[in-house]
Amino acid sequence: MSELLLARHADCLFWLARYVERAENLARILDVNATFARDSKGAQEWLPIVQLHADTKRFVARHTEASQETVLRFYVTDPENPTSIVSALRNAHENARTLRPFISTEMWVQLNVFYNRVRAFGEASLSPGRLSRLFELIKEGCQTHTGITEGTFFRDQGWYFYQIGRYLERADQTTRLLDIKYHHLLPAPEAVGSPVDASQWNALLRSAAGYYAYRRIHSSVFTPARVAGFMLLNPSFPRSVALCVRELGLLLTELKSRHGLRRGDRAAEDLDALQALLGTLTIQQILIRGLHEFLDQIQRQLIAVNDHITAAFFGRAPASTGVQTQH
Repeated sequence: MSELLLARHADCLFWLARYVERAENLARILDVNATFARDSKGAQEWLPIVQLHADTKRFVARHTEASQETVLRFYVTDPENPTSIVSALRNAHENARTLRPFISTEMWVQLNVFYNRVRAFGEASLSPGRLSRLFELIKEGCQTHTGITEGTFFRDQGWYFYQIGRYLERADQTTRLLDIKYHHLLPAPEAVGSPVDASQWNALLRSAAGYYAYRRIHSSVFTPARVAGFMLLNPSFPRSVALCVRELGLLLTELKSRHGLRRGDRAAEDLDALQALLGTLTIQQILIRGLHEFLDQIQRQLIAVNDHITAAFFGRAPASTGVQTQH
């Protein structure tokens, strides 16, 4: 890729990374909910998935109840739902098509085959006996894309925009997952420490691919504060908000210094403030202040970072949700 990177190509790289990350996160959440998540009576609950993605209005307009069948169809195979996995991969594919002269042949071929395979999923693919394999295929496809990108993408300006999009999406997804799941999973006082309680926190960690990493630090003891602290503040967990924000700051600083870019100061200032906030508070202080309010503050700051990056580098008005694509 040449040293001069057009704004539209930087924009496409930013959103290519975000959409692939979004598809993988959604597959993880759906897989874990189908496999592990149960309420105190042993029943699955699917409405929290809709709430997590702020899709209640859109979902209710098309479905009368949030069952496993309707939620999985809505989030896996529905091409009319802009937040479904097939829509995310369609948008990633379209961005990659625009970037065809700039990305490796391996990146393009893998994503093209992967998207067409997911697009071909039908109702039978969502049957209970095939769900686990379906979600494994989606997760493996996203991870393969990430691995091929890591191994073949030339380290120029485009690389930084791709990585910035990836970490921004990951931080946002972690806050939203923790926000809806934390309050939904808080048990009644008499249920604390029960097998149901432990299985729920197990499910939350697995949704963020953090179960085994958490066990390395805290053994098998699950508490709301420990799980929330791990997902928010742990500096070594790849999906923690603290690690993602730190990486975002480093990437933006290096992008600006290495390539002599004068813009992006407001995004850098927002990231500095966010990193300072995450570095000075303990999880106990956060819980006292109110976890929901704290997560809402982080989400708003991440949206501001997205908007400032979009305005500074991509030459267009921000579209914070990323639903509008086809760059």
